[in-house]
Amino acid sequence: MHYRRITAQDDAAIARIIRDNLKANRLDIPGTAYFDEGLDHLSDFYASDAEQRAYYVVLDEQNEDTIIGGIGFAKFDGKENCAELQKLYLSDTAKGQGLGYEMIRLVEQSVRKLGYRSLYLETHTNLVAAIHIYEKYGFREIERPAGVVHSTMNRFYELELKE
Repeated sequence: MHYRRITAQDDAAIARIIRDNLKANRLDIPGTAYFDEGLDHLSDFYASDAEQRAYYVVLDEQNEDTIIGGIGFAKFDGKENCAELQKLYLSDTAKGQGLGYEMIRLVEQSVRKLGYRSLYLETHTNLVAAIHIYEKYGFREIERPAGVVHSTMNRFYELELKE
C-alpha cells in the first residue's frame, strides 16, 4: 500500500470519494460527513494540529498520481487516551483487496506512537462492508457516546490497543 499525508491538492479527490461512497449507500443526507463544511478542505483540519491528528491518502500502485482512498484520526474527547478513526473510504476500484485492513493498521500504528490506548469510530448500518471490516479487525460495538457529531450515524465501535 502506498500512502502519504493529505495535502490541499488532494482535497477535491478525497471529498469526491467520500461523497460517492455515502451517496451509493443512501447516506447523502444531513447528519453525515456528506454535508460537512470542512469536507472540501480536509487538509486544513488535519494540518491544524498535525502532531495529534493525520489523514492519509492511499495512492494507486500503478499510478501514484491517483488517489484511491483515505483514512484519518484525531483525538476523541469522549474518552481519555482515545483517538477517533475518521473517514475510511475507498474508491470502487480499490475495494475488495484488503486495503481497509491495511489502512486501519496504519492508523493503529500512528495512534500508538502518540500514546493513545484505544480507537473509536462511528458508522451506519447501511455501510455493511465497513462494519464487516471493523468487526473482523477486532472493534467491538459500544453504546452511543455523548457528543456524537454526525447525528445520523447509528453504530459505534471501539478497539482497545493492547500493549
